Amino acid sequence: MALYSETVMDHFRNPRNVGVIEDADGVGEVGNAVCGDIMKIYLKIEDGIVSDVKFETFGCGSAIASSSMATELIKGKPLSDALKLTNQAVTEALDGLPAHKLHCSVLAEEAIQAAVKDYYDRQGIAYDPKEFPDCGSCAGCHG
Repeated sequence: MALYSETVMDHFRNPRNVGVIEDADGVGEVGNAVCGDIMKIYLKIEDGIVSDVKFETFGCGSAIASSSMATELIKGKPLSDALKLTNQAVTEALDGLPAHKLHCSVLAEEAIQAAVKDYYDRQGIAYDPKEFPDCGSCAGCHG
């Protein structure tokens, strides 16, 4: 059995939504101290919808594939849906990741949450801080 699904390999070889949004409405950057992966997500929001999303990822193939898939899953969706995206949903959409690479999908979830939080902060939108866990203490970074 192959270590990576065809879907993971496709998103690694042909990543979607790579790049920078210069006038992004929200930007989130997270990293994993254990493996060295870094993800940066840029959001453009129009009328509460993620009208555009781009990413820059420094990391392994699973990190790139997770970033690519996560952006595909939230593009064109309400911001509330983007905030609900889980690492499990990213992993399932990729047809699975090896156990030792699941942290890549966690990073994708956290990068999107960080970008949404940045958008809320920039717009002065009130939110419950519990909706945005401190990445510095999460299992993805310290597991």
